[in-house]
Amino acid sequence: MTRFDGAESPAFDIVEPSQWRAPIIFNSPHSGSVYPEEFLRASRIDLPTLRRSEDSFMDELIAALSGRGFAVIRVHFPRSYVDVNREPYELDPRMFAGRLPSFANTRSMRVAGGLGTIPRVVGDGQEIYRDRLVVEDALRRIEGLYKPYHRALRRLINRVHQTFGAAVVVDCHSMPSVGVSRDEPVRPDLVIGDRYGTSCSAILPDMVEATMSGLGYSVGRNKPYAGGFITEHYGNPASGLHTIQLELNRAIYMDERRRERGPNFAQVAADFARLADVLASVPLGELGPFQAAAE
Repeated sequence: MTRFDGAESPAFDIVEPSQWRAPIIFNSPHSGSVYPEEFLRASRIDLPTLRRSEDSFMDELIAALSGRGFAVIRVHFPRSYVDVNREPYELDPRMFAGRLPSFANTRSMRVAGGLGTIPRVVGDGQEIYRDRLVVEDALRRIEGLYKPYHRALRRLINRVHQTFGAAVVVDCHSMPSVGVSRDEPVRPDLVIGDRYGTSCSAILPDMVEATMSGLGYSVGRNKPYAGGFITEHYGNPASGLHTIQLELNRAIYMDERRRERGPNFAQVAADFARLADVLASVPLGELGPFQAAAE
């Protein structure tokens, strides 16, 4: 297991079920809350402010799903330290002392917003670092944390795909209840991201919307979140590989200001379990490569 923070903490964990019920992997890449000391020392903002970028408790909401026949992946390092839902080298040259490698993507929209692989800002736009970083530090984080996570995820997806003929990654995130822009409409309880119909078979977002709407949640699609690197990179419906991103409104399961579990936490976890059960009922023929290609 890859470790970090003085080799004391596992970087991520993968919990597979004792008996697979369906080829479904629930992934929580942004709920990590183990902050390396050297990162905290380099930050110009305090820990509570850094933690605003976390998908707080998302890993806990899905933790019990491994006992129901599904794989669960949880990243433990914070996204403000390394964001695995980016390309491997989306880096902002303004952050670094020294020249970035020629293969770095310095011009993406995410880099422009300060939210690259090594983020420059936290979610509300505050600068993270006091001083410029050494380029080698960023590359060390990518080699030591980002790449091992993606290797492990890719191996699991490939094994599930070989076993079942299909694989589904449910990429689980949470979003602030209020958007950055005042012009943004009120956010729904859940936003489904499928890269506008390109990352998975249509049956998956349709079933998620029907199930969660039936449980009383308001549901939107692809706005303001259509899915990030994981959704785009691992979704290939024509080959039987499906990824779908779920963004849960934090206000429905936690106190955003205090960063505490709310009174509805257990109910939301139970509803996620019900959703997993529904997704497990999708016939493999609907997810296989030939069906997806025909669509």
